[in-house]
Amino acid sequence: MKDHQIQVRVRYSETDQMGVVYHGNYVPYFEIGRVEWLRNKGISYKIMEESGIALPIVSMNINYKKSAHYDELLTVHTTFKSQSSVKIEFDCAIYNESDELLTTAQFILVFLSLKTGRPTAPPDYILELLKTIE
Repeated sequence: MKDHQIQVRVRYSETDQMGVVYHGNYVPYFEIGRVEWLRNKGISYKIMEESGIALPIVSMNINYKKSAHYDELLTVHTTFKSQSSVKIEFDCAIYNESDELLTTAQFILVFLSLKTGRPTAPPDYILELLKTIE
């Protein structure tokens, strides 16, 4: 239950003239993975924001191993790593259709009150979810 996978097809606009995915376009793939990880656990990011909580990235580390190419079907793996006070951490990876590892990443996000703009404790429903998967 710590893991989730989602597939994303590389669009032409995400590539250079050689059909290789531009390095900055991996970040949205990982964002899709994290949002869908939450959705898969019954948590809507949209509803969380409407209730006054956001999850901005405060740290990210990306390691590019191989290039993704136009029209490839990528699998984004998102794994919950840990949660402490106001932070949550994820390990992520992207594989191509041949199951080759293309990219790995680690993300730290902080629960942020949209009202105050300051870090805040996660909502109770998030804490309950995390207790079940740690």
